[in-house]
This record gives sequence, structure tokens and C-alpha cells, in this order.
Amino acid sequence: MADEQRNRDSFRIQAGYCTAMAAPITARIATVLGEHLTRDSATGRRVLDWPGEPVADALVLRLIGGLHALYRRGVPEIAPVFSGAVTDEAAVAAILNRVFVAHDAALLPWLDGPPQTNEAGRSAGLMTGILHLAARYGPRFELLEIGSSAGLNLLISRYRFDLGGARFGPTDSPVTIRPEWRGPPPPDAPVEIVRTSGVDIQPLDLSGERDAERLQAYCWVENVERQARLEKTIAMVRAEGVDLVQGDAADWVEARLAEPQPGGVTRVLMHSVVWQYLPEPTQRRIAGAMAAAGARATPERPLGWVMMEPNRDLHRHEVRVRGWPGDTPMELVALTHAHGAWVEALEPPYETRPYVMRAW
Repeated sequence: MADEQRNRDSFRIQAGYCTAMAAPITARIATVLGEHLTRDSATGRRVLDWPGEPVADALVLRLIGGLHALYRRGVPEIAPVFSGAVTDEAAVAAILNRVFVAHDAALLPWLDGPPQTNEAGRSAGLMTGILHLAARYGPRFELLEIGSSAGLNLLISRYRFDLGGARFGPTDSPVTIRPEWRGPPPPDAPVEIVRTSGVDIQPLDLSGERDAERLQAYCWVENVERQARLEKTIAMVRAEGVDLVQGDAADWVEARLAEPQPGGVTRVLMHSVVWQYLPEPTQRRIAGAMAAAGARATPERPLGWVMMEPNRDLHRHEVRVRGWPGDTPMELVALTHAHGAWVEALEPPYETRPYVMRAW
């Protein structure tokens, strides 16, 4: 049942998250919309009457992504808001509500599906987890990613990494992943990724401009460095391709885990900022498939699970790792910025519990 106040509160929640990640313009837009969005437009009415859970549905990010797309297309009336030239709350509210009325047809489709926030910087968190598995099982990996979006993290073997001084990956890569490193150094272990493949319920096709624009619109306007990296990674996908298919995450994971596994290769399920979008039955199927495959794992054919998912209480993301064979539960080995700007490695003994997103 629709709850207007709950839907408005989700804008305040997202504004806090944006503020914590140094995105003041996006935070201002979220704050203003939460308090001043009107029913004068079909977009405004649909948002305020949103029937689902607005935080889990990323309602605010859907809407702001649409607005950012208009800005990137050169719609003049929205430029003062996204450039930061206008900061007065009443003035921002007036501009945005006029934009909703004038551009309803363009904005409404942005509410139809979850945001595609594919971010190459998240490879820093994923690779941190992989290093923990490398120290345990050896260097060679097959990576299976769910919620791959456009497949930017499927390029993980083609990026150059600098993680707390640990440097690896192709030296001639056009993209270097170099987060601010906090805490102890990462495990000192070599990594060789022999295969990556992914699935998404609605993958983006970067060969054309439509999906590339969608991906760029979800990159916040303040994040100039991220936008530059995104341009490079889009070019890499176009030039080199990725193994990415459309499908249901649980179906795909079950099928992939049933395939023969090469000896001496650790098979790893990985994902970032996707678990919250999966229905509970899908989560249970994936967890069950991983537990069953883990029971079959051997030292010659290990299995791993690396996730980078949000902790909504702390406005940061958790890197959790599970490996088989072994009885150690899922371990929290690091915290990260949502877009990979920093990684904070944690000291053992690690917290062990299943991942829970938690409520704000």
C-alpha cells in the first residue's frame, strides 16, 4: 500500500548517503525532492504513491538518474541545479517541479526498473576478497558474477590494481584501480583469473548509445573521476567484449555450479550491490546451491563466495568472503566506499555471520 511519508523519507535517507560520499549536489537534490516534490506531474504522483519499499527499490536513484540524463542531454532549465549554480532550496524545488511537468514523458521510464550503477571501482572490494581466497586456495580463479549490469567488473582481469601497494594486473591497462587503502595490507598472494562470466536480469548493451547513456546517468554529477573511468571502461567493453548473458540469477548459478570445474582452479561467485534486488526465494536458491556445491568442494577444486554489499547503517559497504572446503563461516574482511574510492581492510579475527543489509 502506498505511503507518501515513507516515500518522502527515502529521499532523506538517500541524501544522507550522498552526503557521506561527498556528493553535495546530489544530496541537495534528494533533500529538496523529499520535502517539495509535488503532484503536479505524473512523475511526482507516481513517486509519492510508490507502492513498493522505496529504499530497497532505490526509488530516489531511479528518479535522480532520469534527471541527470536530462542534464547530460543539455536540457537548459535543469542546468543550474546540476551545476550547483542554484543552491537555494526554494529555487531548486521550483526548477525541479517545472522540469517534471515539462519532461514527464522522458522521466517516467526511469522509474520502471532498478538503477544500473555498474562501477569499475567496486572491483577493488571484490579483488580484496579474492586475495583472501588466493591466500587460502591458490592463484587460479574462475569468476561467476550475478547482477553484472553492463559487465564492467567482468573486466577485472584486465584492470591494473594498486591495493595498498600490492600491484598486479596488466601494466598497459587503460584503467588503474587505486583506492585509498586503510588498515593492514591485503593478503600477499598472486592471482590469475582464467575466466569471467556473468548474468543479469536485464543486462546493458554498451554497443549502442542508449544503454551507455543510462549507465552514465547513474554516475553522480560530482564524480568527475568516476565519469572519466566510466568512459574508458565502456570503450574496453566495446573493444574487447565480456561473457555476459541475460537470465535469472538463481537459474544461472545452479547451472554454472553444475558444470565440470577444472582442477587447480577456484570457482568463485561474486557480486556487488545486487543482493538487495533479488527476491528472497532467489536468494535462498543461490545460498542453497552454494552450500551444496561447497559440500562437494575439494582442495583441488575449491569454491568461494565474495560479496560487496551495503551496510545501510554505516553508509558503507561490506566485503564478505566464504570458502570451501572449510568450516569457517562468511567472514567480514573489509569495508569499502560504495564506489571504491577507499578500502578499509580489517584485522582478524573477522566477524562471522551471514550478510544482512540492515535498516537505516
